[in-house]
Parts: sequence; C-alpha cells; structure tokens
Amino acid sequence: MRIAHSALWTRDLDAAASFFERYFGARVGAPYHSKRREGFVSRFVELPDGPDQIELMTGPWIKQRLEDEHAGWDHIAISLGSREAVDALAARCRTDGCLSSGPRMTGDGFYEAVILMPDGTPVEITG
Repeated sequence: MRIAHSALWTRDLDAAASFFERYFGARVGAPYHSKRREGFVSRFVELPDGPDQIELMTGPWIKQRLEDEHAGWDHIAISLGSREAVDALAARCRTDGCLSSGPRMTGDGFYEAVILMPDGTPVEITG
C-alpha cells in the first residue's frame, strides 16, 4: 500500500500552486471545476522525484487556517534528500519571508526546517 495523494484546503488556489512550483519544482495540473459542487476547484501538484501528489482544493466556504492546534492533519513533510538541500531551501525561504523555523535536528531524528504556504499552512522540509 501507499498513499495515493494528500489533499489540502486553501483559500488561494493559485498562490498555493505557485508555492509548490517555486519552492519544490512541482508540476501543477490544470484546475478542475466540479460540476456537482458549485465553487469547488482543485489542482494536483506532482513532486519531481516520485509518484507523490498533493491535491490543492478551494471553495468559497473555506475559512482561514485555525491559529491553535486542533484535531485533523497538521502539516506535510517533504524530503529533499539531504541536509544541504534543506539548508538551501530554508535560506531562500528566509529571504522570501516564509521560513517559520530554521534547520535543526529534531528529538525524533529528523533534520528539518518549517516553511509556510501563503495561507500559513506549515510544510516541513527534511533531509
């Protein structure tokens, strides 16, 4: 078994798609407009080195991200393959103002940094 894709609600579909293109070199598919659920639009993001996909979804009913921790998915972690790649992307994101926490070794053994999507959703980048 494997995860076919993960889905993420966002208020700004184009900004979210641009985020994945800019920072991960992802290919983003064309928008899909649902005929059954008015206002629902999604786009699939394909990461460069594998079958992993993220479905970005939006609709006029989507609220701002909750500031407090809550039940449900919190983040996605994307492995960049090396500490050097984490350091390089973290430096780019620091310059661009979307670095939430800089590179570090976590207590559970990951080398990671946390960057934020335009709507504030955290994305861990790991080595």
